[in-house]
Amino acid sequence: MKPLKHLKFLLAVTLLLGGTAANAQKLKKNQFNNPLAVQRADPHVWKTTDGTYYFVATVPEYDRLEIRRSNTINGIKEAQPVVVWRKHEKGAMGNHIWAPELHQINGKWYIYFAAGSVEDKWAIRKYALSNASADPTKGEWKEEGEIVSSPNQFTLDATTFEHKGQRYMIWVDRAPAKLTNTSLFIARMTSPTTLDDKQVVISSPEHAWETQGHRVNEAPAVIIRNGKVFVTFSASATDANYALGLLWAEESADLLDTASWHKLPEPVFYTNERLKRFGPGHNSFIVAEDGKTDVMIYHARDYKEINGEPLYDPNRHTRARVLRWTKDGMPDFGQELDDNEMALKKGKQAKKARKR
Repeated sequence: MKPLKHLKFLLAVTLLLGGTAANAQKLKKNQFNNPLAVQRADPHVWKTTDGTYYFVATVPEYDRLEIRRSNTINGIKEAQPVVVWRKHEKGAMGNHIWAPELHQINGKWYIYFAAGSVEDKWAIRKYALSNASADPTKGEWKEEGEIVSSPNQFTLDATTFEHKGQRYMIWVDRAPAKLTNTSLFIARMTSPTTLDDKQVVISSPEHAWETQGHRVNEAPAVIIRNGKVFVTFSASATDANYALGLLWAEESADLLDTASWHKLPEPVFYTNERLKRFGPGHNSFIVAEDGKTDVMIYHARDYKEINGEPLYDPNRHTRARVLRWTKDGMPDFGQELDDNEMALKKGKQAKKARKR
């Protein structure tokens, strides 16, 4: 390399690294270096009692499950993915590997995910893997088989949570109404991989914003705060119409009684063209490093127009933002704020952001 070219190269590298460092220094507490993961949709993060974060998501090839490990949420960006399972070459679990969730239950790790078969990629069913290792990026992942539900026709997006000593699963299945694609179901779990026979619908697409492109309720995520069990869900097609809705039930209510669940008539988080946030959805919740701040992990695109089927556009990127709470105990998703404005304390800065 000639001296002048060498000097230009060093200068370019210095400016690049300097800019990266400057950007990192500008981040305030609970702000995030978004996107946390490029081309990773349906993100789910689990935080262990020792503060370690584990990240899983759908890869655009729809062919494998991988885990990233980090001591911080921002560290997910640089964490190396460890492939823990690959799709089958024939039969079930051989196509459309979607929406993994990683959970630690009674000291054992489980990954819940959806998959089609090699012969029929739309024969989507729920499956589970287990691992007894302390670190889910190590040890052996065992196939636990299908998690069977009713009607078990097109079923995916399983999430699980414990409430008042009882473990529940919420998932997506073919809706009873013929005009609806999918609804949200809930049941008690009799083990980490089996469901009780009583399974009820808690939400179906009924409002206009839930029926754009497809009549869909999917991707449930649970957060229990302020005396309520909150469930976010995603609706409509996976393009710029994709949006988050909100359900909730009182903590003391019977979660298997459909009447216990309330649903907001409008979406709580949706496309914002000014912020270049298109089709946000399929989120999970986690607590920040300070042990008290709630964080929402979600995916979105940064452009609106998509060539072809949105499902095969790879550019849904994982992002993170603080989740605020209103005085009456409801979640505040900050629709008009960008991701890092959400970390600002309520006051002049946040008010200025809203007025822009």
